[in-house]
Amino acid sequence: MASQNGAPSSPHADISFPINRPAEAGNWTPELDAKIRAQEAANIRLKKAILPRYLWPGGDRSLAGIAIRAFLLGASGAVGFVLTAALAYSGSPLWRPCFFLGVLCVFHFLEFWTTAAYNTPTAYISSFLLTNGSRYRQAHTVAFAETIITSYFLPAWQARVHPPWVVALGVAMIVVGQVVRSLAMVQAGTNFNHQVQQQKNEGHELVTTGLYSVFRHPSYFGFFWWGLGTQVALGNTVSFVGYAGVLWYFFYTRITHEEKHLIEFFGDDYKAYKTRTRVWIPFI
Repeated sequence: MASQNGAPSSPHADISFPINRPAEAGNWTPELDAKIRAQEAANIRLKKAILPRYLWPGGDRSLAGIAIRAFLLGASGAVGFVLTAALAYSGSPLWRPCFFLGVLCVFHFLEFWTTAAYNTPTAYISSFLLTNGSRYRQAHTVAFAETIITSYFLPAWQARVHPPWVVALGVAMIVVGQVVRSLAMVQAGTNFNHQVQQQKNEGHELVTTGLYSVFRHPSYFGFFWWGLGTQVALGNTVSFVGYAGVLWYFFYTRITHEEKHLIEFFGDDYKAYKTRTRVWIPFI
């Protein structure tokens, strides 16, 4: 490649780092070329030194880690829903595990996306919730196993206990649960956190508008009914009972623990808010 004055241009000329080329750049020499290359290398090292460690590969906000997870979730979700449509159209009951895969991918992607877009300070790789505890993974593993076994080995029984209207009910529960949870995270903004906060952070406010004027814990409501909806849509009898029990106990203990701290943070304001709102999870 040649420059406009006929001298060979640097192969690194397209790098976006600022380069202060010497005034004598019109008279190209091997010494000048080496000088400019050294300057470019120094600029690159400076950029790396300024980049925070947590953004590097392996960091808790690694750009590479975020990108690969988002890509894999998108690809897996697309494959899951395409196979769902193809298998359902052909009459195969094996559309159910593919549908579950697609729904899980959408859920985990939205967990990170809503956090990154509306609560950026707490957007970590863990916000994908892909490693949300061993019990979480065990529950999904059992659900996958049940829907594969019943779809492949017991299709007649599953068709009898899982008519189309039940599938439609499950899908509706999934959609409502997902929309409410994601919208709750959006409306709470920086006041939302995946972990129960035991100390009041600066700027932490009690959100009582939007969904929070009707639901006291809309994100928990959304997760609870989303989880049950997945098992209704799949026709998983055993997993439905297990999900109902585990999710109810989890949110009962979590809400009880969290509201103790919220009363400490906001006092009578939270007590008044609690009396005029409901959780909308049975018996909580």
